[in-house]
Amino acid sequence: MAKAVKKEKSTVALPVIDAKDMAILRLLQQNARITVKEISEKIHLSTTPVYERIKRMEESGVIKQYATLLDPAKVKKGLLVICYVSLKEHSKNAGAKFIRTINSLDEVIECYNISGEFDFMLKIAVENMDAYYDFHVNKLSEAENIGNVQSTFVMGTIKQTHVLVS
Repeated sequence: MAKAVKKEKSTVALPVIDAKDMAILRLLQQNARITVKEISEKIHLSTTPVYERIKRMEESGVIKQYATLLDPAKVKKGLLVICYVSLKEHSKNAGAKFIRTINSLDEVIECYNISGEFDFMLKIAVENMDAYYDFHVNKLSEAENIGNVQSTFVMGTIKQTHVLVS
């Protein structure tokens, strides 16, 4: 099945990441609030080169952003739903319009363009089943070009991490 969006091939060279950079990234993934001084002490490098390395990795896009992870239940987002969506039409414009709609929905916290039977996988966080029903009926189903939707409800989280460098 054709996909809605095709990514352009990147001609940008990947940034060079050495062992010190990897050590910095590991520490930042564990605690984004760690200070440059603390990092420099842990990796045995003075503060100026650590600061410059972090800045270079931010500017090159290796470090995309810093985030605060929340407990979903404590912010009234205790129901996590994985929702698979297939589109009726797979033109570039139809796919782009669907993506714009999804990006405007606060309940959708992640969206992936996937292969297989469905075109997209959405990760949706809402307060409870009533809130999901409202989202599904009044927002998601109102998006143009939806062919099929399949929702799976998360009963428990076994592993959840954002760590890419270990």
